[in-house]
Amino acid sequence: MSTLPSRSTSPDEADDLLFREQCRRQMQRPLEARMKYGFCRVSRPGLDVPASRVFASTRAYREWCAANLPAYLGYQPAPLE
Repeated sequence: MSTLPSRSTSPDEADDLLFREQCRRQMQRPLEARMKYGFCRVSRPGLDVPASRVFASTRAYREWCAANLPAYLGYQPAPLE
């Protein structure tokens, strides 16, 4: 039996109720299914290369990240404000 949010709940409360109901449904799945669909495999170009790296300084590491990794991985320097 699902607990859907009523019109009297706030948007945050409604989202919380929907999330909790989703968690209850997922816990009813077999463990194998939860393990299969519970992880997202993402290719990380530049990081998934098997060679190990050693950097002389943090600055050298940050420069390598800026030059070799895509921005969506989050290793780029923060913009100056």
